[in-house]
Amino acid sequence: MRIVLSGGGTAGHINPALALADVLRERGHEVLFAGTPGGIESRLVPAAGIPYKAFEAAGFNRNHPLTLPKAIMKIQRSTKLARKWFSEVHPDCVVGFGGYVCIPVARAAEQCGIPVVVHEQNSVMGMANKYLARRARAVCLTYDHAAQALSDKSHVVLTGNPVRVSVLQAEREAARKALNLDDRPLVLSFGGSLGAVALNKAAAYMLGESVKEKKYQHIHGYGQHDEKFLDEVHAAGVKEEENPQIRMLEYIDNMPECLAAADLVIGRAGAITLTEIEATGKCSILIPSPNVAENHQFHNAMALVNRDAAVMIEEKDLTGEKLWETVNTILSEPGRAEEIGKNAKAMAVLDANDRIYNIICEKAKK
Repeated sequence: MRIVLSGGGTAGHINPALALADVLRERGHEVLFAGTPGGIESRLVPAAGIPYKAFEAAGFNRNHPLTLPKAIMKIQRSTKLARKWFSEVHPDCVVGFGGYVCIPVARAAEQCGIPVVVHEQNSVMGMANKYLARRARAVCLTYDHAAQALSDKSHVVLTGNPVRVSVLQAEREAARKALNLDDRPLVLSFGGSLGAVALNKAAAYMLGESVKEKKYQHIHGYGQHDEKFLDEVHAAGVKEEENPQIRMLEYIDNMPECLAAADLVIGRAGAITLTEIEATGKCSILIPSPNVAENHQFHNAMALVNRDAAVMIEEKDLTGEKLWETVNTILSEPGRAEEIGKNAKAMAVLDANDRIYNIICEKAKK
């Protein structure tokens, strides 16, 4: 088969698509990807060796009505271009993972008679996926709750989130050696591909305290949109040249390796982050974003907290002092991080890749 995957906007849409691409290619199928010209997918997908086609797409702001006609014009133009592309590459199925670029790509597929499958990662369905789900051949969900957005649930399948093969296969000792780590615990922290200002501010304090004792090693991903983070870290007393145990990156490209090496993970509670924490059996401190639809990250996090599979700090309660205290509490109690990680591992759905692959095989144009 020849499969077109599509998604854009955040790594939360791209990583599950890359996980599925691994499975498809491993089983002898050809994969192409449709994204935006400047989104994070335009860097991550080619880096994974997948042929990439860019289409313009944009959302609209309800408070600024003039953004709607511009968004519609982009979608119409990109739909036409996607139809032309499909006439050249002849895909058997298109799989949308969310983001506005999926709208013209999936609309073009429908117009060409190409089956469309939608995958929703979160407990609340995104706008693009909600729109496309009405005519998709199958809608793959991670959480039952997301089906509430759909009036017709006959084509809904609960699959879980795809997990990258590289995440599943990474080994702790090999990863720690590759990262040149010593025996001290590694704290891995990140706020997602776009960053998180509140989390970064607390992390800056944590790193400032950590350099005083040097008990831990740190890898922190601060994201694309927090230009003040490095200034705040330096103001907290962190000098990179004097503290090689601390690494600060705009984007963590080798996340599978870092996850395998980590003793404690600090991050948001997006579906992909939680999926990979569960799959790798990691202890985590979750800081749900309050700026998401229906506060779904809080509910995502509570699913783990209720099973002693994570610790949560709500953003309204987040301070650098509280984060640093929580890190020390977990890592100073013998066996505590391992216990939380074991409980997280018990929640993992490790066959999501196979479930979605089987649906694609069933729905693909024969």
